[in-house]
Amino acid sequence: MLFNDLRDVLNTYWAHFLFLLPKLGVALVLLFIAIFISNRVSRLLGGRLQARSHDPLLAVFLTRFSKWALLLLGLLLVMQVLGMTGVVSGVLAGAGLTAFVVGFALKDIAENFLAGVVLAFNRPFRIHDTVQIKDKDLMGRVEALNLRTTLIKTFDGKDIYLPNAMVLREPLINFTRDGHIRQDFQVGIDIGEERDLTRVQQLILDFVRSFRDVETEEPHTAYLVVEKTDGSTATLHVYFWTFSEDYRRRTQELKSELMQGIRKLLLDQGYSKPATLS
Repeated sequence: MLFNDLRDVLNTYWAHFLFLLPKLGVALVLLFIAIFISNRVSRLLGGRLQARSHDPLLAVFLTRFSKWALLLLGLLLVMQVLGMTGVVSGVLAGAGLTAFVVGFALKDIAENFLAGVVLAFNRPFRIHDTVQIKDKDLMGRVEALNLRTTLIKTFDGKDIYLPNAMVLREPLINFTRDGHIRQDFQVGIDIGEERDLTRVQQLILDFVRSFRDVETEEPHTAYLVVEKTDGSTATLHVYFWTFSEDYRRRTQELKSELMQGIRKLLLDQGYSKPATLS
């Protein structure tokens, strides 16, 4: 009796399988066609966008979006052929807790995806821009904008994948967007009783303005402010502009080289124990 029941069940499953076999064949063919078309169209679209667009960030994002959109359409078509649309809807509608968990997870994915769309079209940064997410104290170069995350490489070599929603929501500082950035540091010096403070200022300014990678054209010219004087000592505040495309080289390293150069210059001019402060 048990054997007969088992045989009847297996025969029923086999009959259903034979009934679905043509649909499975059509579905597999449609799936392969969808994958081929999505790869082909995204490749052609990406090539045209890269050739005509001046914004590689937007071009890459639209290429990836088109690929996944076509794959999704193909998958929906396959499910329709297999008759699974109603089954999936019934499962999601009938499973309350499961539907809530799935909906919550999809909400996060949808939020980051929509944030990525806004970032791609609004363009608060470009590829290789140096940015800082202010409240998170994360700083580095933008390497990629994906459908869900933004890839930032820090100066110490770490790859940080930030959710697009967080990048869009948090205050973002772009150090390289305009191509110029101002840096500053202080110089403490013992000018002595008979030293001319104006001469020291001009000496430092001439050195800064003649230094490589320091901008000299208006309005991006170096200048100097006397912070305080105390008898024979003075604290000078030096401001200078530089190009910011390579933020690490032309800001951080350049600032260090300037501070060391000014210290050596003042020592050579006979000023005792000059101190440069960041």
